[in-house]
Amino acid sequence: MKEGYKGYKSYEYLDKNKDYKSFELSDELNRVEPYFIPLNEEQEKKVKRIIANHPVISLHDHPSITPKDVKELMDYEREGRECTAFEGLAHSAWDAVFDNMMDGTCVISSKAGWKWTDVIHDIGIRSCDIAHQDFLIKGSSVEDIYKAKAEGKVAWFISLESATMIENELDRIEILYGLGARMMGITYSESNSLGSGLKEKYDGGLTSFGAEAVERMNKIGMAIDVSHCGDVTAMDTIRTSKKPVFITHVGARSLWNMKRLKPDDVIKACAERGGVIGIEAAPHTTITKKHCRHDIESFMEHFEYIAELAGIDHVAFGPDCLYGDHVGLHNLFSSNMSIGENTKGDAFPYVDYVKGLENTTEASHNIIRWLVKHNYSEEDIRKVLGGNIIRTLKEVWI
Repeated sequence: MKEGYKGYKSYEYLDKNKDYKSFELSDELNRVEPYFIPLNEEQEKKVKRIIANHPVISLHDHPSITPKDVKELMDYEREGRECTAFEGLAHSAWDAVFDNMMDGTCVISSKAGWKWTDVIHDIGIRSCDIAHQDFLIKGSSVEDIYKAKAEGKVAWFISLESATMIENELDRIEILYGLGARMMGITYSESNSLGSGLKEKYDGGLTSFGAEAVERMNKIGMAIDVSHCGDVTAMDTIRTSKKPVFITHVGARSLWNMKRLKPDDVIKACAERGGVIGIEAAPHTTITKKHCRHDIESFMEHFEYIAELAGIDHVAFGPDCLYGDHVGLHNLFSSNMSIGENTKGDAFPYVDYVKGLENTTEASHNIIRWLVKHNYSEEDIRKVLGGNIIRTLKEVWI
C-alpha cells in the first residue's frame, strides 16, 4: 500500500443518509477473484525497481466505486456523488490518474446527460471530497506527478471525455480549466457542436466552431483527446491542433473490426504530430482474432501492434477501468454510452469481467508484470508507463 494513504473514505466528513443518500458499494479489491501474472523472483525484483524509480501514469480511468447492486446504478449516478476508490488507488502502482469523472453517465438532471450544470456539479462535489483528504493531490502540472510519487501519493487529474457541455460557448473551456480540468475530448460517441462522434453513420469532420475550440484549448494549455471522435473528426483535430493530441483509450481496428477502435492512419497521424495513444481495457473492446476472449493478453496484443505501428515513443496505457461491475454498467447505460454502435463487429465471447484488468488496481500491476515477463527493456517500460505522457504534457500544458 502507498505510504501516503491513511484510510480516508469518500465524504466521511458528512453524515450518511442525512447529508446524502448512501449506497452499499462494490468491494474495491476483491469483487471477483484477483488475478496477477505470475513471475519468478528476478522478475519480481525488476517490477519493484520499476515501480520505485519511474512514474506510472494512467492516461484514462474512472477510479470511482459503483454500487454492489447494479440495479442501483442509475439512482447512484443521479445522486451526483460518486465515491472515489481511495483504498483501491492506494494498492495500485499508479502515481497519477486522469479521472474521467461521470462523463458518459452524467445524468443528474437529464437522461441524455452532458448538461453544463451536471458537469460542474460533478467537478465541484468530487473536488470537495478530494479537498478533505491528503492522499490524492489535485493535479494541475507535471510537477504534481513527481510530487505525488515522492510522497507515496497519487496525482489526480480531472479529464472530460467530451466538450458537448460547452455548447457554443468558447469561454466555458477556460471555466473548466479554472476548475481544474486539464484534458477534454472533442466529442463523445454522439456528435456535438464541435464535430462527429464515432456512433454516427456519416462523419462531417471538425466544425468551424470545433476548430475554434481546438485553438482555444491550445492557447490555455488544455490537452485534447479524440478517443470517441469519428475518424474524420479525429484526423481533422490532429491536423488542426498546433499541439500534440492524445487518443487516451483505444485499440487498433486492424486487429478487431470495431468502430470504437481507431484505424491505422489515425493512429499514425497522431504519433507523427507528437501525440500519444493509450491502450484501453473497457469490457469487449481490445479483443483480437487471436485472443477473442477479452483479457490481459488481447489488451497487450493491441499494445504491441500500436507500438510497432506508431513507435514505442508514442504509446501508453489508458485502461478505462473502474471499481465495480463494469459490464453491468455498460448494459444499464448502453444508450447513453452508445455501446451498441461502438461494438458492432465480428462475433466474440461475452465476459463478465476482463481477467487481469478487472479494476484500476489490477490493471496497473498486470501491465507492468506483463512487460517484464515479456522482456521489455527498462527504458522502454519507463517510456510507456509514463515517460511518453510526461514528455507530451510538457509540450501541451502551459
